[in-house]
Amino acid sequence: MVKVKRPLPIGTEFFDELRKKEYYYVDKSRLIAELLRSPTKVTLFTRPRRFGKTLAMTTLKCFFEIGTDPSLFEGLAISRERELCERHMGKYPVVFVTLKDVDAASFTRAREQMGSVIAEAADRLSFLERSENLEERDKEKFRALRHYSMSKQAMTDSLWTLCHLLEKHYGRKTVLLIDEYDVPLQKAFYHHYYDEMEQLIRSMFSQVLKTNESLEFAVLTGCLRISKESIFTGMNNLHVLTVADPRFSGYFGFTDCEVRHFLEYYGMPDAWDEVREWYDGYRFGDQDIYCPWDVINYMDLLLADPQAPPQNFWANSSSNDAVREFVRRMDAGSARRELQVLADGGTVKKRIHQELTYREMYTTVENLWSLLYMTGYLTSAGKADEDGIPLTIPNREIRAIFADQIMELFREETRNDGESLKELCDAFAAGDAAGVEKAFGGYLRRAISVRDTSVRKARKESFYHGILMGLLAYKADWIVTSNRESGEGYSDILVEAEDSSLGIVIVMKYAEDGNLESASRAALAQIETRHYDEVFADEGIENVLKYGIACYKKRCRVALGDGC
Repeated sequence: MVKVKRPLPIGTEFFDELRKKEYYYVDKSRLIAELLRSPTKVTLFTRPRRFGKTLAMTTLKCFFEIGTDPSLFEGLAISRERELCERHMGKYPVVFVTLKDVDAASFTRAREQMGSVIAEAADRLSFLERSENLEERDKEKFRALRHYSMSKQAMTDSLWTLCHLLEKHYGRKTVLLIDEYDVPLQKAFYHHYYDEMEQLIRSMFSQVLKTNESLEFAVLTGCLRISKESIFTGMNNLHVLTVADPRFSGYFGFTDCEVRHFLEYYGMPDAWDEVREWYDGYRFGDQDIYCPWDVINYMDLLLADPQAPPQNFWANSSSNDAVREFVRRMDAGSARRELQVLADGGTVKKRIHQELTYREMYTTVENLWSLLYMTGYLTSAGKADEDGIPLTIPNREIRAIFADQIMELFREETRNDGESLKELCDAFAAGDAAGVEKAFGGYLRRAISVRDTSVRKARKESFYHGILMGLLAYKADWIVTSNRESGEGYSDILVEAEDSSLGIVIVMKYAEDGNLESASRAALAQIETRHYDEVFADEGIENVLKYGIACYKKRCRVALGDGC
């Protein structure tokens, strides 16, 4: 009898749903024990998106909240901490809010969204309206929080009010959980109402985190550690645990052991190399970490098609604005060389500024390095010293995001370089192999290479293929096609003049051994043996030029076929 596998946890971030519906779960419950053994009043975990922050927070909610279902934790690591469970499981009132949906284009709308978040939290605590331990004025304050259009003062006091009323009702201090605390600030920065949102968040947090005698402890999550002077003014009880901190390092994301077990459970152990190459590489404290969002989504593809190649799930769930701005700022001098080092899989040592405000993050390239590190686009490749942290691109997925932005910048630059593009295209049309080599080589020397040295030769060739395709698109009266069926196969690039007076066949090779001459001749031989030029004969085009182009790093060799 075939045992039915647990469903993949796609589309759920809530611990209780995940456990009740028996989704596959990577046990991170020891986070609870470690948190309880920490004497900190307010803890902030900063991690990149898609690393399980919301799941961790809903786990805490389900463990601590009065009335919890103990069966949710049966068989998990935390259940073996019997004394701790007896003392703390289901023993606290809990206020849980997530701010990840406060993302409006105006402050007025964002404030309404914040009101909705508070109102939803109050609705979950509707029993307070019937509490015999609350006075009527307390209930009036509570009722005011159940309307998204609450007053400014009510919103400022809202989290403190909920904590205070819960303590009065239960006679126990409250646990406060704030998920994705910095999303409203991020959206406010992009939509130009940062000052108003910063003031609102500061007022709310000051009330509930700094001067709150009803608070047992609080946990916050976010992508960034916002400067204390901006949001956490005067909060000496705040403990920030970033990606650089070894404490709690294995509780967000998947470890290598967890990924191996996951792949074996679903019968895909042979996928480990691809999964590691694409989705591993993050360094949190002293552990190597995989992005769980990517690993789970790729398994979903593999279960439908065991031959499915990895995909870039991260790019499809974000605008990647930080990488785009970084690439644009780095396109000059020594900064350009540093970007080339990253693109080649190397490391660059930089000082990281952990505390920034959103308005500071894009002001300098130095701050952009810090932003990319904290948001997961770069990761540490070794221990920090007085000169900084060695940074690198973590994996193939993130390298592809950098590649896309680098190529987009290259295309923008070349579109503005009409004279050089004309020289290249004219050389192709004239059968001037030396002119093509000079012009194309010039572009390669100026371009930031995004070849991936770890991939197969065909993928390296596709990098150069993509550059040349973009350059040839300059000629509006040329029809440029890629991998078109021709003769006995598929040629790399075919060019046809609109008036059908000229056809050009191009095959590109990557010279693995650096022998450009041999590779360019092999490219020409492929044109001849596979008769790629026949497609033009069929269309009555007699003037056909054949080019074999070999590339190696930033060099190229262009060979012209005989009989032209």
